[in-house]
Amino acid sequence: MLAATLAASLSVPAMAQETEPLAGELPSVVVVTGTYAKNRRTVDSESPIDIIGARELQATGSTELATVLGRLLPSVNFPRPSGADASDAVRPAQLRGLSPDQTLVLVNGKRRHTSAVVNVNGTQGRGSAPVDLNAIPLSAIDHIEVLRDGAAAQYGSDAIAGVINIILKKGPNGGDAELGVGEYQKRDGKQVSLKGSTGFALGDSGWLRVAVEAADRDPTNRAGPDLRNPKDPRYGLVNQRFGDPETRPRTVFVNSQVTINDDLEWYAFANYGQRDTSAAATWRTFGRSPIYPDGFLPLENSTSTDQSLVTGLRGEAGGWRWDTSLNYGSNEFQLDMDHTVNLDLGANSPTHFYAGKLQNTQTLLNVDVAREFPVAAFSGPLTVALGAEARHEKYEIGAGDAASYQGTGSQGFSGFRPVNAGSNSRHNESLYLNLEAEVSRQFSGSAALRHERYSDFGSTTSAKGSARYAFNEMVSLRGTASSGFRAPSLAQQFYTITTTNFSVINGVNTPIETGTFAVGSAAATALGATPLKAEKARNYSLGLQVQPTSNWNATIDAYRIDVDDRIALSANMTLSDTLKRALAAQGILVGAGRYFTNAIDTRTTGVDVVSTYRWNLALVGRFDFTLAYNHNKNTLERVAPNPALLTANGLTLIDRQTINRMTVGSPRDKFSLATEYTAGPWNGRVTVTRYGSFTVPQNNPALDQVYDPQWVLDLAASVKLGNRWKLTAGIDNATNRYPDQVTSAGNLNNNGINPYSGFSPNGFNGRFYYAKAGYSW
Repeated sequence: MLAATLAASLSVPAMAQETEPLAGELPSVVVVTGTYAKNRRTVDSESPIDIIGARELQATGSTELATVLGRLLPSVNFPRPSGADASDAVRPAQLRGLSPDQTLVLVNGKRRHTSAVVNVNGTQGRGSAPVDLNAIPLSAIDHIEVLRDGAAAQYGSDAIAGVINIILKKGPNGGDAELGVGEYQKRDGKQVSLKGSTGFALGDSGWLRVAVEAADRDPTNRAGPDLRNPKDPRYGLVNQRFGDPETRPRTVFVNSQVTINDDLEWYAFANYGQRDTSAAATWRTFGRSPIYPDGFLPLENSTSTDQSLVTGLRGEAGGWRWDTSLNYGSNEFQLDMDHTVNLDLGANSPTHFYAGKLQNTQTLLNVDVAREFPVAAFSGPLTVALGAEARHEKYEIGAGDAASYQGTGSQGFSGFRPVNAGSNSRHNESLYLNLEAEVSRQFSGSAALRHERYSDFGSTTSAKGSARYAFNEMVSLRGTASSGFRAPSLAQQFYTITTTNFSVINGVNTPIETGTFAVGSAAATALGATPLKAEKARNYSLGLQVQPTSNWNATIDAYRIDVDDRIALSANMTLSDTLKRALAAQGILVGAGRYFTNAIDTRTTGVDVVSTYRWNLALVGRFDFTLAYNHNKNTLERVAPNPALLTANGLTLIDRQTINRMTVGSPRDKFSLATEYTAGPWNGRVTVTRYGSFTVPQNNPALDQVYDPQWVLDLAASVKLGNRWKLTAGIDNATNRYPDQVTSAGNLNNNGINPYSGFSPNGFNGRFYYAKAGYSW
């Protein structure tokens, strides 16, 4: 039957299959990410791959996918910024300390569209517009395969740090539903979640699976009292809201498949979701508006709408497995400002503003074929895979209400202006070739070549070679070498806005009108901008696999990633009078400006260690131990010469803070040890995680702050009641550990009002209690 012959079909993978182990043995898993060969297991992989099952995804109190990945995988960093405008609502995650948009995200092997939000404030991932991982509900996921290796030659743009492939649940049988509640030690951040998944038969040869998820999450607040001005009528009170925003996600995911005949199969999967978020801007002090004489806290209320549809046919003809698909995805981010004013409108100002919207859309057409050819000299067949892809992308900015941008605009976030609004698009075409073979029982190798042509910046070619040699059944060595690229996103080329940012000037947090200019605009050209080009990468890895016994294995993988012409958002350049006048002549009245540029080369080196051990005690139960460690170092290799125009005006395009945010802003290392105990219906899990030291940089080195490592303990226990019910209770951050507080030097913590850093890899909310009740059928 076709379903069997397509077990690892092309770029649309079937589920990873777990081979039933003997008592005490570790399971063997068939993977589909990074390979076109059939029945490739994790132990045979030439690149490091993490497999995260549904049980691990449910092992914490969080219902956010990015948060869960940040806790389970040492190579993933997911900080939680606050007071960072749209970045509060769409928080970016990093793999191996690289930019969030340098990780490719797939769903069922198909490219996922990126978010419309550009992270333009001083957070990790500044300047990126990555995939919104939290738009994908845990209830829809069967498992996740994380390829920790460069894969641009196999999958195209963005796969510099690696690939996250999310495999959806499948089949008509069974279902589950779960109600979860939780609350932080501080008695805030209350959460209620409801999620479920079920399947239906479509005739005798098809199925449809539906997953739904809804959650209400209250905000948290770890702000300190406002002690800036004793004359303030609210002096000594907590005026700021600093912590997680209020969020209300609602999502549905559908996955389906119909076998038409023995050689033809139709499939489709789709999602639609909305997430309403209410995040706080910076508190405005008393006396600024007659509407709020005692001061006010602007609220950024956003709606992120995410939708996608992938449909295709796959089958087999003449010994070739083939797959053709159409892929559409869209993300829209709409922003409203509430509890705020436009100061220039005085007492006549509204308190609600529509600030505009962003939308990112992609459409892809894929055609892939693969076949195994016998080679007499090889112990296994040669797998040949060929493919072509056409992709169209569009990025749109919609203007807000006139009152949201007139004068200084709405406080907290000035709306998008008509001059910012517009729609831009591009297309690209690509061809690829992939070869894989088991040359002997000990040696396997693969090679990939991909050529892409973009309508906006030209062509690029990537290549990859991989190999694995097994010395015996217990020890093997693997390695890869590849070139890669990441195309400048449309968001990086065309995002433009004028808004109020805060900069430390003479030791004081000072508001300043800042223009973010499209690279090709007259305003950016007046500040020395040049057109963006693709980032180019070179990836190298060398790994050791050891399996001393059937119940114990370990992998050690060292890597180096060189990225040239990295795209970065420039420094917030406080303009000279000469440059202010030059922009004023264009009708642009700002005190600072910035734009995207290819100005930095970096090198990332590190090592990943993963070891699992299963201890089976027949009369007592089973223990599963997982030790994981990542050490990661980012270094600066080159900075492009400063544009002469900026030098003449005393400005620096790429400042110290921009560089060091890339190199030292994420933890240098991360360690976790998880112990899971299973005995009959009972299960318990203890996870200890150490988040390594990181630095929050400033342009003045004396104001840098180095944060100490942080140890976090997570506990969970569950019991099955019969064959249907499962009850779970747990405590995340059981020891109630907080990161170091921000020092007050240079007002970096706004005079103690914002006591913690948004760079903190585990957030700063403290202990979290949760409980879940699940029912399955």
